[in-house]
Amino acid sequence: MNYTSIKDIDSLSKWVKSAIKIKSKPLKNKKLGKNKTLGMLFFNPSLRTRLSTQKAALNLGMNVMVMNFTNEGWTLEFEDGAIMNQGASEHIKEAAEVVSQYCDIIAIRAFAGLVDKEKDNAETVIAGFLKYATVPIVNMEGATGHPLQSLADAITMEEFKTEHRPKVVLSWAPHPKALPQAVANSFVEMMQLQDADFVITHPEGYELNPEITKDSKIEYDQNKAFENADFIYTKNWSNYKDYGKITNSDPNWTVTADKMKLTNNAKFMHCLPVRRNVIVTDEVIDSENSIVIEQANNRTYAAQLVLQKILKNGQ
Repeated sequence: MNYTSIKDIDSLSKWVKSAIKIKSKPLKNKKLGKNKTLGMLFFNPSLRTRLSTQKAALNLGMNVMVMNFTNEGWTLEFEDGAIMNQGASEHIKEAAEVVSQYCDIIAIRAFAGLVDKEKDNAETVIAGFLKYATVPIVNMEGATGHPLQSLADAITMEEFKTEHRPKVVLSWAPHPKALPQAVANSFVEMMQLQDADFVITHPEGYELNPEITKDSKIEYDQNKAFENADFIYTKNWSNYKDYGKITNSDPNWTVTADKMKLTNNAKFMHCLPVRRNVIVTDEVIDSENSIVIEQANNRTYAAQLVLQKILKNGQ
């Protein structure tokens, strides 16, 4: 069993209920991971993902090994048949098999390069480990998706659910750096499994991959999208059509208190880290309707549920 996409979830509602149950007694299955090792490989930085996944593994009694390929590991080659006379020192074939001997589960974080759309869509790093590793693989954010984050988002929304069918808005906001579409993609895929009025709002030209958004409603007027919303999930992503580029930095897309007044007293959500007063104003993120800290807390129980399912599947 691997967990590399939100599509690996057979029943989102059941998974969310299970995660909330784990949250109430996080050490109940402390013996499940005895003598098992989680190997965490980071090709990009992390705070919440690293600490929450590590804590989840410890809650299950697992040993944890962490390696940062940014400054510790050999540069890997992922192309089959490559003539390795350039920068890469080791091929994914050997690396994945070797790491599999040391670990019972491998978790990987490898962002999009935002240069080659085809390469990013192929999820080169995670796909390489899936092909050559001999143990289960967990996606801690790949080039196109962040399924641990979206599972935590679903848990959080369930904890703050409304009595009526909710309106949920995914809103683009400006950012000084070009960011991947991974978080937004997985949030869209998660919302497509929910019974909700779901709307994506962004400037024209900032459409996500249509193979992911499918028939999800898109509204180019942010104020209109915010009307009567129950949840506002804000995230920047770089341009998908003009791939990896920043083609809009309009500060009018920043989430402000005035915009939140258009909503149905909506909860504000963001995966973090967040650029204050660029993505969202202090007034909004520091308000009682901001549930970003609760989201971050639920990252542990999302990861713990995934690891628990993989461990039980391997028994």
